[in-house]
Amino acid sequence: MGEEKKSTFKSTDTINASEIGQFSFCSVSWYLQKCGYKPKSDFIDIGSKKHIDLGRAIDRYETNMKKSNFFKYFGYLLVFIGCLIFLFEVIL
Repeated sequence: MGEEKKSTFKSTDTINASEIGQFSFCSVSWYLQKCGYKPKSDFIDIGSKKHIDLGRAIDRYETNMKKSNFFKYFGYLLVFIGCLIFLFEVIL
C-alpha cells in the first residue's frame, strides 16, 4: 500500500477577501496554499517586498500628518497669543 498524504486544511478555517479572488482565479492553487504548499516565484517575492515598502510609506505619511497637524495648531495658538498681546498693548 502507498502512503496517503493527509491534508492540513480544515473546513472550519476562515478565508479572507484576497483568498476569494485567488480561489476564483485558480481553486487548485488556493487549496494547495491552504494545505501548506507555497508557490515559488520571483514575482511573489517582488510583490511582497512592494507591499512592505508601501506599508512603510503609509506609516511615514501618517506620522508626518500627525506632526503637521501638531505644528499647525501650535502656530494657531501662537497667532492667538500674539493677538492677545497686541490687544492688551492697544488697550493699556
